[in-house]
Amino acid sequence: MTAATATPARTRSTARDLAQIAVFAALIAALGVPGALYLGGGAVPITFQTLGVMLAGAVLGARKGFLSVLLLEVLVLAGLPLLSGGRGGIAVFAGPSAGYLFGWLLGVLVIGWLTARLLPRYRVWTALVATAFGGIVAVYLIGVPWTAVALDLPLGAALVSAAVFLPGDILKVVVTVLIAKGVHRARPGLIEPRPWPWRRPTATAA
Repeated sequence: MTAATATPARTRSTARDLAQIAVFAALIAALGVPGALYLGGGAVPITFQTLGVMLAGAVLGARKGFLSVLLLEVLVLAGLPLLSGGRGGIAVFAGPSAGYLFGWLLGVLVIGWLTARLLPRYRVWTALVATAFGGIVAVYLIGVPWTAVALDLPLGAALVSAAVFLPGDILKVVVTVLIAKGVHRARPGLIEPRPWPWRRPTATAA
């Protein structure tokens, strides 16, 4: 391929990537339209937007998924009311639920990284574990301690209060995997398959 033909191809790829990032940022924002549900007077709402974060990682991969979530959060930081319940502005990132927003960034990276190593086969059971690890464990890893500090709660109490999210988050994991499996079957190549670090091919002597 010559430089003349490579440049248009690279431009098309960049434009496609930007479009995918924008579409998934819009999807996450749209999933906030139904609003937020606060159970038992909790400070952290239950929303559908975590589903969009999981889908971004499982469909776009680590890099583009991360950028789509980052784009949404930058717009929220700028004041746009894109979070569930019409929330937006810098104050959102200082409240008790802010840790979950930062956890989204870690979670989408983990899901995308693991998904690239499950492709091209993308078996449902392993995908469920990978998506749960990124979409639940990684997000809670930041979200729960942040809530504990913000509300001056013992870590154990914050963890127990977060248990109310688990049934919904598990359902989101299942929905994400089923959608992602269909997408990767219909549109292979959205995420480039990667080897596990311990399975990298070794160089052989000529």
